[in-house]
Amino acid sequence: MQTQTPKAGPSEQIEPSHAGGSASGDQALEIRRPVADDGLEVYRLIADCPPLDPNSLYCNLLQCRDFADTSALAMLEGTVVGFVSGYAPPARPDTLFVWQVAVRPAARGLGLAKRVLRSILTRPRPAPLRYVQATVTASNAASWAMFRSLADSLSAPFTSELMFERERHFGGAHESEHLVTIGPIPKEKEAT
Repeated sequence: MQTQTPKAGPSEQIEPSHAGGSASGDQALEIRRPVADDGLEVYRLIADCPPLDPNSLYCNLLQCRDFADTSALAMLEGTVVGFVSGYAPPARPDTLFVWQVAVRPAARGLGLAKRVLRSILTRPRPAPLRYVQATVTASNAASWAMFRSLADSLSAPFTSELMFERERHFGGAHESEHLVTIGPIPKEKEAT
């Protein structure tokens, strides 16, 4: 059966001077919902961002298609420079669980990850997102800093607790993962 791929949803156009980058000319950063056609580029982006755990290409296609409302793609001059995948857990529809954050090495240090996350949080939804959660390893200083900065920018509490243990859950093959929780997000910071 043939289906038509929907066009990308609304996007945020940002001039480079406001993105914090050093882009020149008429370059603009675009942040938008992903579509299935973005899956291959997301897969390639994640491969270019070690030590991120790679997903299967099929998984990235599904993230772009089925979780587009809770994911976002950042593009600069037609090149994918960032991707945040997330979902609202069925038992916690007011929570954005961030699965993965990938930013191309050349675009790091510009606050792009936080900007992409905020674009997801400010999208109109039937029920507002009041919490952000993610798991982070102890050694991932960049993610800790980004999530703390996001909590500060949202004027929301930040907590963490051990979620998946190295030996018990990963059989020693992966560092322990800590659950980071931001929220509740004050009502004036929520999307309406």
